[in-house]
Amino acid sequence: MFYFLSKAIDFVAMPLSIVFFLLLYSLFTSRRKARKIAAISAFVVLYLISNTFLVNAALNWWEPRQVNLGDINEVYDVGVLLSGGLMDSNHPDEDHPVLGKRGDRVLQTFLLYKTGKIKKILITGTSSDQRIFLGKGETRLAARLMVKWGVPAEDIIFEEKARNTRENAKFSAAILKQKFPSGKYVLITSAFHMRRSAGCFNKVGIQAATFPADFYGVYYQLRLQDFLIPDPGAIAAFSMLWHEWIGNVVYKLVGYT
Repeated sequence: MFYFLSKAIDFVAMPLSIVFFLLLYSLFTSRRKARKIAAISAFVVLYLISNTFLVNAALNWWEPRQVNLGDINEVYDVGVLLSGGLMDSNHPDEDHPVLGKRGDRVLQTFLLYKTGKIKKILITGTSSDQRIFLGKGETRLAARLMVKWGVPAEDIIFEEKARNTRENAKFSAAILKQKFPSGKYVLITSAFHMRRSAGCFNKVGIQAATFPADFYGVYYQLRLQDFLIPDPGAIAAFSMLWHEWIGNVVYKLVGYT
């Protein structure tokens, strides 16, 4: 029930959905003042979420600082890699792995392993029933890619039932407590998603170090156009961030973090 309710909230509360509802209201309301306020509000919201400077500032504030490999001075028993966009398998005839939009998580996990920072890799998360049936669940595809890169297959563990971050933590905790009861763990996921992920793992009794990947905030000097010209890429980035903020609030309210 929680899974489907969260998807409904996603749709209703997304920034573009809010703009759409405001414009729809402005078209059908008979009150002139309300129509004007709704139209102006839609314009303001659309401008703010398409402003590269503002969106980048929000990302830099929310994402944790980068952790360099050279700064890690201990070896972890397990690196827990959260799936969700790791691999892309839209073409049934492809004969090679294709990284997804969160593919940097795979690369960073591989680098942690190859530099001796982690001994084992646990990949957690489900895929559609069809992809799992075809052997193309993203946890398996990510594992195959790392094996091609030189990671021994026996050093990769799978958890393929989790549909959300709460279940990632819950099901991973069961594996970790059974196989590595006194081990040290490091959590690998996208920087924007790290706060909620770490909170979920802490809640189920797994104290893990964090290694954020897949950063979206940038630190280069912005151009004048980034302040003035709306950018559809900024809308996409803010929608992702807004989704995470809502998820963070909901998870706190229901006691998942």
